[in-house]
Amino acid sequence: MKILIRNLPRTLSETALKELFEAYGEVQSCTLVLDQKSSASKGFGFVEIAKVDDAKVAIQALNGKPINGNKIRVKKADSGK
Repeated sequence: MKILIRNLPRTLSETALKELFEAYGEVQSCTLVLDQKSSASKGFGFVEIAKVDDAKVAIQALNGKPINGNKIRVKKADSGK
C-alpha cells in the first residue's frame, strides 16, 4: 500500500523517513519529494509498505505524530487517475 506523508520537517532525510516506517513493516519504496531547483525537501513524501495490514497500522500510529516539532499527516495515497 502506498502512503502519503505530509507536513514533514524540511530537514528530515529520506533515510530517516524510511526508518520511521520500517518499524511497522517491509518498506518497498520511499521517496521524499524535492524541489527541482534547490534539491530541498518540499515537506512531503511517499512510502510503500508491502502488506496492507502493516500499512494500516503505520498510518494509525504515525498520523499526527510530532517529528522534529511538526505533526505529520499520514494517509493512504490516492491511486493515479
